[in-house]
Amino acid sequence: MSSSDTVSGSVPQKGRGRLWRLGEWCARRPVVVLVGWLLVLVGVQVADHLVGGAYSDDFSLPGTQAQDGRDVLAAHEPAAGGTSAQVVLHDGQPLVQFQAQVDQAVTSLQHLPHVLSAQDPLPPPGQAPQPGGPLAADGLTGYVTVRFDGVPSTFGSDYLTQVDGAVAPLRQAGVQVEYGGPLGELARPEPSDRVSELIGFGVAIVVLLVGFGSVIAAGLPLVSALLAVLLGLGLLGLLAALTTFATVAPTLATMIGLGVGIDYALFLLTRHRQNLMDGRDPRTAAGHAVATSGRAVLISGCTVVIALAGLSVSGISFMAKLGLAAGVTVVTAVCGALTLLPALLGVIGRRMDRFTVRTPVAEGTGPDDRSGTGGMWHRYARRVERRPWWYLAAGLVTVLVLAVPLPSIQLGHIGDGADPTSFTDRRAFDLMSAAFGPGSNGPLTVVVDQSAVAASDRQALASAVQQALAGVPDTASTAPLQTSTDGEVLFTTVTPAQAPQSEQTTDLVGHLSDTVLPDAVRGTPAATYVTGTTAAQVDFLDLVAARLVPIIAVVVALAFLIILLVFRAPLVALKAAVLNLVSIAASYGVLVAVFQWGWGGPALGVSGKVPIESYVPMMMFAIVFGLSMDYEVFLLSRVHERWRRTGDSRGAVAHALETTARVIGCAALIMVSVFAAFIVSDNVVIKMMGLGLAVSVLIDATVVRLLMVPAAMTLLGGAAWWTPRRLDRILPDIDAEGTNISPDDGS
Repeated sequence: MSSSDTVSGSVPQKGRGRLWRLGEWCARRPVVVLVGWLLVLVGVQVADHLVGGAYSDDFSLPGTQAQDGRDVLAAHEPAAGGTSAQVVLHDGQPLVQFQAQVDQAVTSLQHLPHVLSAQDPLPPPGQAPQPGGPLAADGLTGYVTVRFDGVPSTFGSDYLTQVDGAVAPLRQAGVQVEYGGPLGELARPEPSDRVSELIGFGVAIVVLLVGFGSVIAAGLPLVSALLAVLLGLGLLGLLAALTTFATVAPTLATMIGLGVGIDYALFLLTRHRQNLMDGRDPRTAAGHAVATSGRAVLISGCTVVIALAGLSVSGISFMAKLGLAAGVTVVTAVCGALTLLPALLGVIGRRMDRFTVRTPVAEGTGPDDRSGTGGMWHRYARRVERRPWWYLAAGLVTVLVLAVPLPSIQLGHIGDGADPTSFTDRRAFDLMSAAFGPGSNGPLTVVVDQSAVAASDRQALASAVQQALAGVPDTASTAPLQTSTDGEVLFTTVTPAQAPQSEQTTDLVGHLSDTVLPDAVRGTPAATYVTGTTAAQVDFLDLVAARLVPIIAVVVALAFLIILLVFRAPLVALKAAVLNLVSIAASYGVLVAVFQWGWGGPALGVSGKVPIESYVPMMMFAIVFGLSMDYEVFLLSRVHERWRRTGDSRGAVAHALETTARVIGCAALIMVSVFAAFIVSDNVVIKMMGLGLAVSVLIDATVVRLLMVPAAMTLLGGAAWWTPRRLDRILPDIDAEGTNISPDDGS
């Protein structure tokens, strides 16, 4: 619709559409809908229990140096390839006194399934420990390097029982035994989100009771969201049987699914309750709510899913699958809001306000005339309308201050040293750091493929490589070069001086792979690689950093296109994209201050300062950009609806703000509480995601949605809805707010 078609009488009256009929059908046949939902839910959960897959962090990065080096080493020296982990031993007396138990444990480990090799840490009798070897100089700490043919975290809890049995003689003798690296990840306690979910639900109940006054109305969004998330998690478990999802995938899916599920149900519920107050019968009110607010929910859900799908542009399957995992629960949340909630509303009928804790309210309403008086939000809306520049500037200053730490962001991998001391991998990390230095927790494997080098030149090549590796800055030690059994590959271990997650270790990997090793083999056909777990993490970091900008560009472009399609207004779409970028920058700044600078990290259970996990900014961007469109579409739908009926752009902004402020505020507070509740998780990445998403939603729903958006829309005036004629002819008429539905239809 062009700007010339904005008079109120031009709105076509199309009557009830598919969404209206869907909502009313569900409300009229609630038993059918509820039984159908329960049957599907039970069936999916049973199928997940029987054939569902497991979650693990077993992923590869084809084409990277770490993966190629691992493949080369595995092909020529299987016992030195695979995934390595440490079994760390410590006692108050020298470990040589437990020679028999150590030998027995090493032998038992060697015979376990999936084990390629296990290195005995003790030297032959009568010999002193070698410097840089697996036994500390004082003899009190040592480690068995176990190499597996896969990632131990994928082997299952039964495998951990076998490992415990292999080292049982040492523990029976009183030796402290801890598992480090990937083996330690297998030994971590099973993650449980129950506490986080209970906290989120508890806060949501309080917010809904205070905000809307009705006990039943407070419970309906929670029931709808919970059942939708359970269905989504069951479907995700079935997908996990077909492909590998990261261990954080179900937690992330739960976090997002609960947040959007409660929000979507709340948007429909508030419109339904207003319809009841306006005199509609419950079933017609439910149909009208689905036809109006349900449209915004459907568009918002599609926006979130599209934003998450944008992660596939990274070309990293790990990232794409995390987006898919979150997208599954978003889809079930939309389905729950559009079908399950209307059925529940049909069952409740007019009894929604039977049990109250305060006077029930629905959408905020204010007088139509500009001289009228209203409540708090009405008066606030008028203040924004009178001084839009002040409110826009206040919001901009706030987000810019919060974004100050952003330029110093350091992406990296959060190591075991940040885990709770109750985790065996954290205890192994501390023992290794104290006895061998922090870099011992992330050794690097240097691989030189000399298969194309003439036999007469291989000795000189080995000498050149060994000399080049001697004295490299930020290294603690370098083991002597070894030759594979077939003579085609040279390999050695380089121990960094700093912890695996440190910036110095990241730089060391790049220095070795880009400068030291290429210079050492220059003039020969030899190929060099730096591999190992730490090197793979650095390669992953480089991939993410290189593809972050394209991801941002794609997601922003998709969001711009969706807003343009929905509202047919280029300036509105541009404003939405810019303000969302600003709010996300502010949330990034908060993460840097809390975790990287240490401003509050210890209070959250994080040991010391840690880098920002490499994939968190990318995941946050896709999720937050999608979620922010919930409030954007909800608010702009009301602005557009009012503007099309009255042609008064400034009054439309004020009216939309006063009618949506309560529901947006409550919805945001609920989503913030759901996300923030995951800060209690033992997983530092989950803590980071939870805090980042909570801060993002808080900034978006307060500073952006209540300050900057109304001020910007007021300043734009009628020009906000301007559409070029050529663009107007090709854009579809989506009608997000349901203004083509007669307001009196079915009343």
